[in-house]
Amino acid sequence: MNKLLLVLYFISNVLILQAKEIKQVKVLSPDKKTALIIITGAGKYNTLSYSISYKGNPVVANSPLGLEFENENPLSENLEIVSVKRKLVNEKWNPVYGEKNSYTDHYNEVTTQFKESKEPYRLFSITSRVYNEGVAFKYNLVASKEITIPRELTGFKFTKDYTSWIAGNAQAKYSRGSISKTINGTERPYVIELSKNRFIALGEAALVDHARMKFNRSPKDSLMLVTTLDGKAIYNTDFSTPWRFVMIAESPGKLLENNHFILNLNHASALADVSWIKPGKVIREVTLTTTGGKASIDFAAKHNLQYIEFDAGWYGHEYDNASSALAVNVDPSRSTGPLTLQEIIDYGKLKGVGVILYVNQRALSRQLDSILPLFKSWGVKGIKYGFVNVGSQQNTSWLHEAVRKAASNQLMIDIHDEYRPTGYSRTYPNLLTQEGIRGEEESPDNQQVLITMFTRMIAGAGDFTNCYFAPRVNEMGSHASQMAKAICIYSPWQFVYWYDRPADSPRQKGGAGSTASVITEIPDLSFYDALPTVWDDTKVIEGKIGEFGTIARKSGNDWYVGTLTDKARSFTLSLDFLSKNKQYEATIYADDASLSTPTKIAIKKMNVNASTVLNIQLLTKNGQAIIIRPIKN
Repeated sequence: MNKLLLVLYFISNVLILQAKEIKQVKVLSPDKKTALIIITGAGKYNTLSYSISYKGNPVVANSPLGLEFENENPLSENLEIVSVKRKLVNEKWNPVYGEKNSYTDHYNEVTTQFKESKEPYRLFSITSRVYNEGVAFKYNLVASKEITIPRELTGFKFTKDYTSWIAGNAQAKYSRGSISKTINGTERPYVIELSKNRFIALGEAALVDHARMKFNRSPKDSLMLVTTLDGKAIYNTDFSTPWRFVMIAESPGKLLENNHFILNLNHASALADVSWIKPGKVIREVTLTTTGGKASIDFAAKHNLQYIEFDAGWYGHEYDNASSALAVNVDPSRSTGPLTLQEIIDYGKLKGVGVILYVNQRALSRQLDSILPLFKSWGVKGIKYGFVNVGSQQNTSWLHEAVRKAASNQLMIDIHDEYRPTGYSRTYPNLLTQEGIRGEEESPDNQQVLITMFTRMIAGAGDFTNCYFAPRVNEMGSHASQMAKAICIYSPWQFVYWYDRPADSPRQKGGAGSTASVITEIPDLSFYDALPTVWDDTKVIEGKIGEFGTIARKSGNDWYVGTLTDKARSFTLSLDFLSKNKQYEATIYADDASLSTPTKIAIKKMNVNASTVLNIQLLTKNGQAIIIRPIKN
C-alpha cells in the first residue's frame, strides 16, 4: 500500500469512527439565543430525542422523536448518526400580499442522517431549522415500498405545569388551562406561557399531503404533550413530513408579529403570474336575488368594497346531492328569487366589483373539475369552499389539490369551517383566507377575540365574518370594537357587514335576507370605506391574552390602529411608530354611550406626530379604531 492510499485509508476510518462516536447534534439560532440539541443515546435503547433552550433556560426538556410504522419496528431506537450537513440562510422575500410587504428568512439548518445499528439498518434523516423566532424540524424518509405511518412519536416535555390556551377544534371556544389539562386533539398553534417574558407556540407548517397533526397529553406523563395524527399517512415514494415547530418570543404580541415564521417554512410561490390575485373587502349578498345582487354591487362600488359573495343556496340546497353548482337554481328555503347570476356578474364588471361564489363540499367532490373552468368562463373571481372535509391524509391532499386546480383557472379561494392554515398561501397565494376560527357567526365576546388574536392568528389569515349593524354586535362588545377587530384580525379577503344588507336590497321571506339588518348611510361607514385588507407593516403594540391588545398596521403612508379590551381600562398609546418630522391627522372612532345614535360612535379628528401620546379610556368590552394620515403640505 503506497503512502497516499495509506493516508486516505486512515482518513476514511477516522471519519467513520467520528460519525459513530457522534451522539448529539447542536444547532444554534443566528443570534445564538436558541439552541436545539438532537440526541441519539438517550436511555438503554439509544432512543432518539431532542431538547430546546432559550438563553440557557429550558423551553422543551428532553423529548422523544421518531415515527411508528405498520408491521415494522418504529424508527426511534438503536440509531447512529451517519452524516451532518449544515447551511446558513439569510434572505428576504416579498409576498404577493401580507401583514408586511417584506419578510426575513434567516436560519441555521442541519440535516442529520441516521441509520439503525441493528437490522434492518434503515436510513432516514431529520432536517432542523433554528431561527431567532423558533425551531422547526421534519422527518425525511426513503420509501422503497409502501410505508404506512399510524403514529408519530414526537413529544414536547415540560418542566412545569405551564399555563396554556386550549381549543379542541378549529372553531371551538378557547379556555385557559395548563399542560396537565390539555385535552386530546388540542388545536394548533398551541400557545403556552412559560413565564411573564417567555411565550411559545407549538404547531405544524407546510401540511400539504399528510394527515393533520394535533396534540394529546401523554397518558404516562402529565407534563408531556405528544403529537396525534388524524388517521394514517401512507406513502409509496420518498417523502418528508410537515414541519413541527416551537416558536419562542418574549411576549404574546411578538409571537403574533413573528407569524411569518410559518410562511418561511413553506415553498416560495409556484405561480408565475399573480396579477389576477387581488385582495379586498367583501359583502355577502343575503337575498339571492338579481335585485339584491345589483344593490350590493352599487353599495360596494360606492363604499370601496371590491367583491360581493353569493353564499349557500344559489345553486340549490347545499346538503342535497342532487344540487348542481353548474347552474343557478335558488334554494326556495333561502330565497324566492329570481336570481340571474350572469347579469349580476356583468353588471359588477361595469362597476369594478367582482363576484365570489360559495360551493359546498358535496358539489365540490363531484363537480370540481367542471366547476372551475365554468366559473372562470362566467367571469367569477373566486370561490368559497364550504364545509370541506379536513384532517385525514386523503382529505388534506384533495383540498390542496383543489387550491392548485383553482389557481390554474385563475380563481381565488376562501376555505371554510375546520381548515386551519399552515402557510400554503405562500406557495399558492390564490388561497387568500380561511375560517378555522371562532368568528362572528358564533358571537364571540371580546375576551374570546383577544384569545383568538394571540393564538389562532399566529397561524395566518382568518375569515372572521365581521358584523356591524346586526344586533349581535351589542352582545359581543361595541361598534368601535367591530372596527378594531377589522384591523386586528388579518384577512386579505375581509368580509364586512356580514348579517347586513344595503337599503335597496329586498327583504326576503326565509333565509338570511329575512333577518339581515339594513345598512344605513351614517358617518361610521367612512371607516370601512377606507379600510385596507393587506399591509406594508404590522406592529403589535401591546397585548395580554384574553385581556387587551393593540395593533398598528401601515398601508402606503397611512396607519391604522385597532385596540380592544375585555375589562375597562385606561392607558397611553405612543405614536412613535410614525415617521419623524411629519405631521399627521388622526381620525378616531370611539364608543360614546352618551350619544343617542344607534351605533353610539363618536368620530373626532386631531393633528398628531411621532411624539404624540394618546390617552385612551375603554369601557368593558369596548374598543377603538384610529386612521392616521399624513397632512399634505
